[in-house]
Amino acid sequence: MSGSPTGSPRVLVTGGSGFIGAWVLRELLALGASPVVFDAVENRRRWQRIIGPAAESIAFHRGQLTDRAALDRAFADGPVSHVIHLAALLTPDCQSDPIRGCEVNMLGTTVLFEAARIHKVRGLSWASSLAVFGPEPGEAANAGPRIPNRPPSFYGAFKKACELVAEQYWMHFQLPSVGLRPHVVYGPEREQGISAGPSLAARAAAHGESFTISFRGALGYDYVVDVARAFVRSALETPPGAHVVDLPSELASVEQIVAAIERIVPGSAGTLTVDGPCLPSNDSPRTAMITDLFPDWRATTLSEGLRQTVDFYRT
Repeated sequence: MSGSPTGSPRVLVTGGSGFIGAWVLRELLALGASPVVFDAVENRRRWQRIIGPAAESIAFHRGQLTDRAALDRAFADGPVSHVIHLAALLTPDCQSDPIRGCEVNMLGTTVLFEAARIHKVRGLSWASSLAVFGPEPGEAANAGPRIPNRPPSFYGAFKKACELVAEQYWMHFQLPSVGLRPHVVYGPEREQGISAGPSLAARAAAHGESFTISFRGALGYDYVVDVARAFVRSALETPPGAHVVDLPSELASVEQIVAAIERIVPGSAGTLTVDGPCLPSNDSPRTAMITDLFPDWRATTLSEGLRQTVDFYRT
């Protein structure tokens, strides 16, 4: 099956209106691919900030993942040759409404894989998470009777189930896929969730404003441009099998992030404060890494990613 009429890949991006999704669209357009967005909402203003005028040409289909007819229409647009699956409810929504979280994250992902099988896509990448693993040994969140290295949340459990679904689609239907497990994704346009604090602190520093990062602790960080490139490359270069791999996730405390921003914007440390609970990190055995698939993979350092985030907001 070919992609677009010109022969370039036609890539369906679920959740393309989100933070990571917008950067994925930018990467696809830079490579000459033709993206098709499937999402419950449209956010062209975000696309314009990240992509520029080319955002107006992006095809958009509104719908829910469980709406098979709407999804089929999106797959038929082009038709689609590759898929990047980002759409999901995050941890707080899954914890407050596990049934809805299951519908979107588990059933929706299964519907997506089935549609990809029916439409004979050539490659598929999708968002798993380090939330499939439990907290680091010795952390407070690890106290009590629990099995180490198991999902501590409904969100993590749903993502783990999706990893098994992907495995079944390869086993029975030879649908190749790559699931990616980033930790905290940061960078320009990251605005939602408690772990958005470092990204928002970089924005505040760029604008000469004060900001409080509302958590403590050492977490792994992945720069959004790297994450977008990982999803795009994994979809366009999907190897045989159902792979799930970790991203590098550079470890840093919140205090180290504030110090890094201070080196980029001297004087900003005086306007950035830290207050809130200590967030647990997740203990990945790191037995499968993106470098196993792409040996030439190079990650952006945290200091450079923060510098690029500050530069984005300055301009």
